[in-house]
Amino acid sequence: MALQEKLDRFKKQQQACQSTLVSIASTRKTAAPTAASASSNGRTQAPANKFSNDTERLQHINSIRKAPIGAQMKRVIGLLFETRQAFTPEQINEACYVDMRTNKDVFDNLKKNPKVHYDGERFSYKSKHDLKEKSQLLYLIRKFPEGIPVIDLKDSYPTVMGDLQALKAAGQIWLLSNFDSQEDIAYPNDPRVLIKVDDDLKQLFRGVELPNDMLDVEKDLQKNGMKPATNTAKRRSAAQIQGISTKSKTKKKKNEITKRTKLTNSHLPELFQNLS
Repeated sequence: MALQEKLDRFKKQQQACQSTLVSIASTRKTAAPTAASASSNGRTQAPANKFSNDTERLQHINSIRKAPIGAQMKRVIGLLFETRQAFTPEQINEACYVDMRTNKDVFDNLKKNPKVHYDGERFSYKSKHDLKEKSQLLYLIRKFPEGIPVIDLKDSYPTVMGDLQALKAAGQIWLLSNFDSQEDIAYPNDPRVLIKVDDDLKQLFRGVELPNDMLDVEKDLQKNGMKPATNTAKRRSAAQIQGISTKSKTKKKKNEITKRTKLTNSHLPELFQNLS
């Protein structure tokens, strides 16, 4: 008895899948060649694909269409993001088996999604910044002298991350990490760009006392997750092996201006106020 119930359920599932495939086939515009034209060309027509035999494919399509609305929307947005092309609902149905004509909730929610653009006929992916190539990317970054988050750029077009690295390697931009959010920020490396620095930040910067020993400086950098550009320990070890002194050279005392100094800048009297 249990076996008979399973067989009945399987038959119902096959019928549902069969109707699903028929609806997909009706949306396709490609027509199969007629038997007459095939015989006139002397070619044997390939056997038709029997939908009832393609059980795994039918089950896959059926599972997609029975999935939650959010899962179907994610599938469509993924298609739009990867291809960067505009699709009609029928083309989306053919590409990823999400039937928006029969599922009005998916259709309406996609129209309102901030990552999707709908022009009344086709759906396409909508990035935060409308960029297509590297020169446009550089032009946009130069509009933000205080930096623009990379996360706002990474979905602009497929090769944007490679272009960011290329601009960095060419010295046209800086990519620096934000310690609070651990996200990269893109800054323009353009001497013509004027960057305004707050007075509070200036005082904070000038109030930081740096260690006298470079070893301590490098340790502090490593504690804050930064890689030092120098390796003092290695340099000193190599110097000891070669017998080179590692003591810092004493700086020569600058010559002070005295009464006996020959003055060549007599037109700047404020420089010699202390000479009394």
